[in-house]
Amino acid sequence: MAYTRKDVSTLTRAEKQRLVKALLEIKRTGEYDEFVRTHLEYYTADGEKGLRTAHMAPSFLPWHRKFLLELESALRRVDGSVTVPYWDWTRERGKTSVPWTADLLGGNGRRSDHQVTTGPFAYAEGDWIITEGVTDGKFLTRDLGRASAPLELPTAAELSRALADPVYDVSPWDSTVTKGFRNRLEGWGTGSGSASWHTHNRVHRWVGGAMLGGASVNDPVFWLHHAFIDLQWSRWQQRHRGGRYLPAKAPGRGDAQHGRIVARDEKLPPWDVTPAQLEDMSRVYRYA
Repeated sequence: MAYTRKDVSTLTRAEKQRLVKALLEIKRTGEYDEFVRTHLEYYTADGEKGLRTAHMAPSFLPWHRKFLLELESALRRVDGSVTVPYWDWTRERGKTSVPWTADLLGGNGRRSDHQVTTGPFAYAEGDWIITEGVTDGKFLTRDLGRASAPLELPTAAELSRALADPVYDVSPWDSTVTKGFRNRLEGWGTGSGSASWHTHNRVHRWVGGAMLGGASVNDPVFWLHHAFIDLQWSRWQQRHRGGRYLPAKAPGRGDAQHGRIVARDEKLPPWDVTPAQLEDMSRVYRYA
């Protein structure tokens, strides 16, 4: 039977406690840091050589769908009632609203060094020590809204524009495309600075701190954010019946993207699964 992923704002006190407890347990065993290392390993940009799977490529959505499922499986081995909730940042837009509460993810970082000092993931609690992908400091950091150069979370209108695009992705299948649902949702834009960060990318920037860069998994909000992104893929599929993952076939020799992206029926590293096999998750989970 399929389980349900809920809006984080609807979680009961007991559900929040179970989620936090499961996250802290897989952190204690070292399993959580394996997820951080995996994301770092597969965070390959356009300008780098080799296969791109996690970002700046069509497989952004199925790769993170599988990544979420792996994390969720780890949590459910601790507590079978736990699922990953989603954070709807088009509605929960405040710095003190859900999920930034003391009984869930804790709040913003302090002004001096952005260290999170409240909630179960605060360094002072001793249960969430950052060891992967950082050069200094072992504490979780956040800079909600980016105090030095404020920016806003994406709006419902921006999300709607992404969902309205009927084509999943387009050539050259990277961060430069201006059409296609995948990059409209992933959020790579033209120009520089805040004007070039949209949807998914802008949320990472808005949270700041640990959520910047490949080690963003160090902040548990990563999973709530990506559950909401995954929900958008499901909504896009429902809106555009018959819309499939693209490209269906791998780019041929002579194409700049040859060997650099994953086609629909190719294996999606590091797992033995294809994007096609991840398109329909209705037998595994649903969204409330």
